[in-house]
Amino acid sequence: MMLPINVKKTTIVKPAEKTPRQVIPLTNVDLVTKPEHNPCYYIFKNTGAHQNFFDAEVLKDALRKVLVPFYPMAGRFRSDNNGRPEIDCNEEGVLFIEAETTNVLDDLGDFAPLEKRTKKLVPTVDLSGGISSFPFLVVQVTNFKCGGVSLGFGIHHFVVDGYSAFQFMDTWADFARGRGLAIPPYFDRTLLRSGNLPQSVPNRPEYQLQAPDKNATPQNTKFHESGDKTESVKVSILRVTKEQLHMLKEKAKELYEDGNAFNYSTFEVLSAHIWKCACIARATPDKEETKLSYPVSGRFSRLQPPLPDGYFGNAIFRGLSTAVVGHLKSKPLSYAANKSHETLVRMDNDYIRSTIDYVEQQSQILTARYGPHIHKSPNLAIISWVKFPTHDIDFGWGRTLHMVPGDLRFEGQAYICRNAENDGSLRIAIALQSSHMKVFEELFFTDCMVSQPK
Repeated sequence: MMLPINVKKTTIVKPAEKTPRQVIPLTNVDLVTKPEHNPCYYIFKNTGAHQNFFDAEVLKDALRKVLVPFYPMAGRFRSDNNGRPEIDCNEEGVLFIEAETTNVLDDLGDFAPLEKRTKKLVPTVDLSGGISSFPFLVVQVTNFKCGGVSLGFGIHHFVVDGYSAFQFMDTWADFARGRGLAIPPYFDRTLLRSGNLPQSVPNRPEYQLQAPDKNATPQNTKFHESGDKTESVKVSILRVTKEQLHMLKEKAKELYEDGNAFNYSTFEVLSAHIWKCACIARATPDKEETKLSYPVSGRFSRLQPPLPDGYFGNAIFRGLSTAVVGHLKSKPLSYAANKSHETLVRMDNDYIRSTIDYVEQQSQILTARYGPHIHKSPNLAIISWVKFPTHDIDFGWGRTLHMVPGDLRFEGQAYICRNAENDGSLRIAIALQSSHMKVFEELFFTDCMVSQPK
């Protein structure tokens, strides 16, 4: 059942002062992401300690101020002479909606990613007017009957990746608390543009998964995910304790003849476990090939020299692990974990720079774009937000109770996030066909050797 939402006020919020008028070209790294707004929502509990709990005027005033240093966020897309989207920093502003509902926070249950009942917590973006018609950022503050608040937002993926999105949201929260700018944003996207193209660039299978669309252009291509509209998809939230993670990592530990052992990372082990369980639950034929896709950040030490801390844009690249289903099922967990490990080790500065060159050479950049071919059975796509400050944001009225990423509308998508308590446990949100979910859950927790936490 969908939450009843009453929209009280709609405002276009613009920067508090004049900002530079410029055009920022998008890189191919931007253009191979999803051409849509990524929706998320925060949940805040009202403890009664603040009389002006989530005052919309305080939020809008801080938003006006943060749009000054982050002025591209207040812009719009436009097309260059070749029809390629670019950011026009024109100060047209962002959408801010104030709403209310007669429901209480407890009605949201386990705070699953956006589904029918919670879809209206994030504004719907009308893309029908063309690329220059919609704001990059849409925000909705929804007051619940119990006094709690949902802060839903969507940011267009061409503009930022997850790291930059959290940088913006955290700075907005800091401004609401009267703090200053911690990390200045850096807008020069030429750092991730191809240089002098070599005559030959190695193939990148992670960007070759979609059949070319002869009619595809940056203007007319929309994000269509699921080809089979009849399949029933269920979203499940699984909590994995610190102890369960330790058990899985011990299970995946690779022992050598000399007595030493190799310890895989939490992501390598957990993603391998999810991948293996999904293949078994789906009853995928043993001879079939399956691909595990996951975003890999080009920030920090992967690129040399490293990108500036405040680089504002997309700096994510597609990691891809491939296996034969029968091998994945029959071999130990270390086999699947090593697949991801080898990919992550391989994605160094030279590999990423070569990837940028490869994408630049493709005649149809849109054929490399993220789509259902990446995650639909027998494949899987896992996004880790473990390193993001998902539960640390504070607008002055206390930390968030929950942060719910994305909308898992389609089969084969999964998120890994920290638990709100920061106790070392993780939450996995995964979407699979309804007929596969029960088997998946049983397999997942059986291998953890303890029952599911409540």
